[in-house]
Amino acid sequence: MEQLGSRPLRVWAVVVAAGGGTRFGGRKQFAMIRGRPMVDWALCAAREVVDGVVLVLPAGDANRSTDDARGADFVVIGGDTRSASVRAGLSAVPQDAAVIVVHDGARPLASPALFAKVIEAVVDGADAAVPALAVADTLKRVSEGVVVEEVARGEVVAVQTPQAFRAGILRRAYSDGGDATDDAALVAALGVTVRVVGGESRNLKVTTPADLELVQALAGT
Repeated sequence: MEQLGSRPLRVWAVVVAAGGGTRFGGRKQFAMIRGRPMVDWALCAAREVVDGVVLVLPAGDANRSTDDARGADFVVIGGDTRSASVRAGLSAVPQDAAVIVVHDGARPLASPALFAKVIEAVVDGADAAVPALAVADTLKRVSEGVVVEEVARGEVVAVQTPQAFRAGILRRAYSDGGDATDDAALVAALGVTVRVVGGESRNLKVTTPADLELVQALAGT
């Protein structure tokens, strides 16, 4: 087994699937993709790489069938925000975990290789690692429907999950009850440098029914 410092590496994943799916029109994490619930795709990809997986589900869904939660060692109930849900998931991760990977259950096509890539960056010395893609579109900052500034594409990337962290740093970032749209933002607030690795174009986040249709098509290729 690979080493982190002088101790055997223990890696756990938290798969966050606790959203209500307001924009989707229902709990998208249980939508079917080629005969399997969306969240199952995320769980199986994580399971190929890590030692243990915590699945975070909405209240009322923690007792869903094992087909919807196979591959999870623990299933916990999430909170009202994404950060609250990650915090709930972290509470179930064993204290001997050296690296923790957080992944959105709404990104079903992230490959095991992508999980391995961010983990490897942490094993190699990074405190945190996130996958990202270059932005192809022209970007503009607007205010009240009016363009106020051009944004240089070379200075921005589109960040994905899974995101990997040294366990102690991630736990510290979540210890003060802060909230953010992704885990790396909370970690960066500690003054920690976040390493960026190449993301995957197939690693789309399902937000709308149209997104699901695209992912269903990609899953068959």
